[in-house]
Amino acid sequence: MTGKILAVLVGSILLGVGVNGFLVPHHLLDGGMIGIGLIIHYFYGFPTGLTMILLSIPLYVLAWILERKYFFHSLNGLLVSSFFIDLFAPVEKGIHIGIFPSAILGGILVGCGIGLMLRYETSTGGTDLLAQLVHKFFPVNVGILIFLIDGIVVLSGLKIIGMEKFIYSLLTITCVGLMTSLCVIKRDIVH
Repeated sequence: MTGKILAVLVGSILLGVGVNGFLVPHHLLDGGMIGIGLIIHYFYGFPTGLTMILLSIPLYVLAWILERKYFFHSLNGLLVSSFFIDLFAPVEKGIHIGIFPSAILGGILVGCGIGLMLRYETSTGGTDLLAQLVHKFFPVNVGILIFLIDGIVVLSGLKIIGMEKFIYSLLTITCVGLMTSLCVIKRDIVH
């Protein structure tokens, strides 16, 4: 249990720094609920983490009804990561590097944060939770579902961030996916 708590804390800190230190300064997007939270943040100025929690409520109600295991495995991850994403919002003003390295470093940090949580069988919930629920009823690979949802989220932000930042955001979600996969693969090798 201590490992899971530490994974949620460290993973959430990585998410908070990755999102605010590297994505937000350049208006880059991630996929999933973080990406939706960022779109709303860029357009309306609402806190990204709070937005993630509010938009996740229907998914958590559905998870409570359909599969409580998913509900319990991701609720702490959602709440703690959302808190750290908003807590680290001031980091946006502290790191000044170009958009290309920001897209890569932000993706690496976010991917490591998500991967670390997945390694200890927890998550940030959001669209990952949606993919798990869809998979429960339809025989579609969860990874493919998450990739499709992430692509739709980033595509939906195209008008807000523009084509150049859209391309860099694709680089970000690629780095997120690779780092998440590496963390999960390492877990499978170790166990």
